[in-house]
Amino acid sequence: MSQLTTHILDTTKGKPAKDVAIILYRSEKDLWIEVARGITNNDGRIADLVQKNLLLENGNYKMRFETKEYFDKQGVPTFYPFVEIVFTIAAQEHYHIPLLLNPFGYSTYRGS
Repeated sequence: MSQLTTHILDTTKGKPAKDVAIILYRSEKDLWIEVARGITNNDGRIADLVQKNLLLENGNYKMRFETKEYFDKQGVPTFYPFVEIVFTIAAQEHYHIPLLLNPFGYSTYRGS
């Protein structure tokens, strides 16, 4: 398993959000540098956003979820064109960043 995993649940439908682009960035000297990108599968997950043997350096990261494109494909208006979740990697352990999403709200937490 990758050190960093994520999934998206569309809470309006009660189903995973598939085909959502996600971009991972690392903070370096007040700049956000792209580290990886991927698209969620039918289960709303990206199995290999970060290579399995890669350990991320300690520091601040953000995941950008391209939510507008997801809702546009369904013909659903959304208030949030994207969602950015900023978090800190402070140890060489597994980090799971889930996103609970609907057109007019979202929430997240550190998963397991």
